[in-house]
Amino acid sequence: MSRNEIEQKNLSFSFIFIGTKRFPTRMVVLVVAAAVASVITSVVGCFLMQRRGRKSKNHIQEDPIVKSRISELHALQFPLCTIEVTTNSFSSDNKLGEGGFGPVYKGKLPSGQEIAAKRLSRGSGQGVQEFKNEIELVAKLQHRNLVRLLGFSLEREETILVYEYVPNGSLDHILFDSKISGRLDWSRRYKITVGVARGLLYLHEDSRLRIIHRDLKASNILLDADMNPKISDFGMARMFGADQIEASTNRIVGTYDYMSPEYIMFGHFSTKSDVFSFGVLVLEIITGKKNSSFDPQNSDEGLLGYVWKHWSEGISLKLVDPALGNSYATNKVIKCFHIGLLCVQDDPEDRPTMDSVILMLSSESTSLPLPQRPSFFFPSRKHKQTPLSLNLLQSTEKLTSWSANEEAVHTEPRPRWQI
Repeated sequence: MSRNEIEQKNLSFSFIFIGTKRFPTRMVVLVVAAAVASVITSVVGCFLMQRRGRKSKNHIQEDPIVKSRISELHALQFPLCTIEVTTNSFSSDNKLGEGGFGPVYKGKLPSGQEIAAKRLSRGSGQGVQEFKNEIELVAKLQHRNLVRLLGFSLEREETILVYEYVPNGSLDHILFDSKISGRLDWSRRYKITVGVARGLLYLHEDSRLRIIHRDLKASNILLDADMNPKISDFGMARMFGADQIEASTNRIVGTYDYMSPEYIMFGHFSTKSDVFSFGVLVLEIITGKKNSSFDPQNSDEGLLGYVWKHWSEGISLKLVDPALGNSYATNKVIKCFHIGLLCVQDDPEDRPTMDSVILMLSSESTSLPLPQRPSFFFPSRKHKQTPLSLNLLQSTEKLTSWSANEEAVHTEPRPRWQI
């Protein structure tokens, strides 16, 4: 073998060829070593995070009610790593909005299903309540007009609820925006009204337990791809026994502008409290105006009194949302005004049940009783007790336990999932 051939052979041991390129052996060894070290670091980091997660469980995970429900609903648990991957580690680009529970993120599961992941904010009293309510109700509530809970994640210090993704976001996001409210023509608004009524009827009468939502409002109605409504946010809901028809509380929860008189003044709530909230919602859907910010020419009557005055004078059509154009049938709009006013009467006994509301909406021959003028700021003739203190109504004290100690009144509807 010639000297040149020997030198060429020795040289070949000094390089490793990758494709058509050659690299020094030492460089390749260093790269491989770095890659292996990176993998080891990731594995160790994951292991340490899991150990940390087992040691740093939050108070929700230690709650006896949560523990009992989790053991029953094991199949609904999502690994936290799955949620982190689907939401791109809760990136701001995936954020849909934020509510009382915490921020909401859009994600897509490996199966291709889109989700909305609600991540509990630390110190969120409402979030603790909502999580407990959701896992307590999930096995009992299944209806097309209720947002479906797909599962949850409780790992490390994270508390996450995973819902079906509802692409058109909340009703208030569209209804009260003059630039896009035209997307809701009369047929869609009527469908939303009927759908919400059916969802409430299910909660009140057709589910295994009677459920009082207590925070029904436009921002808690989500719209799917076909504009079908889905009632969401059960953090303030209360379950009644089969024979229970009403209850009382020392704390007021919900949104002031949707609250019934007997609830905000005396702490009494029942299915008729939800009926009142539904009535406010119906009037908002027709007029396109918020009850919370209604101020046509500085009227002192509020939306409910203003609608009642126009309806009693036979000129309620003047209040129809201009965005509807000519898409509505006059008789149906007038009937919906009538139904809305029946629902917001002062005395809960005068309000219809949701079963009756469905009948009124679906039947052309049903005779409707005349509604009483809503005074709202005065006690109804049934309740004569001393009202709850004004200090209580203005309280911002946080929720302390899962019973009568509840979060204070919201004076404005808070934005929910803008999805």
